[in-house]
Amino acid sequence: MSNHLPNEARVIPLRPHGARPAGAPPRQAPPAPAGKEPLWRDLVGDVLRRERLAQERTLKDVADAARISMPYLSEVERGRKEASSEVLAAAARALGLNLGDLLARAQGELTRVTSRYAGGSRRGVSTSSHNGMCLAA
Repeated sequence: MSNHLPNEARVIPLRPHGARPAGAPPRQAPPAPAGKEPLWRDLVGDVLRRERLAQERTLKDVADAARISMPYLSEVERGRKEASSEVLAAAARALGLNLGDLLARAQGELTRVTSRYAGGSRRGVSTSSHNGMCLAA
C-alpha cells in the first residue's frame, strides 16, 4: 500500500533532478534580455496623460467627458489596465483626438523607445523603413 492520499497526485521522477542524458551537451544559460521593451498599455497611457496635462485638464474633467470612471482612467494612464478600444476611443475623443491619432502617437513612441534597446536593429528581426501599424486581436 502507498502512503499518499487517494486524490493527491504523485510525481515520479524519470531521472534525478538536474541530471542530463548521457552524451547530451551541457545546458547553456538563456540569453539575457537586451532590455525590457515597454508594454502597449504603458505607451497608450503615457500618450493620454501627456495630452491631458498639455491641455491642463484634470483627470476628473477628462473622465467625465469620456463617461468613464476617474479611478479607471487613472489606471489606464498609469498602464495598470488594458483598456478596450471603446474606452480608448472615448478617452481620446474627450481630449480632442480620434482613436487613430492616439494609436499613431503610441506607435511613434514605441518606435522611439524600442530603437534605444535595439540600437536600430535586433538580431533575427528584419527592419524596414515602413512607418505602418498593425494591430491584431
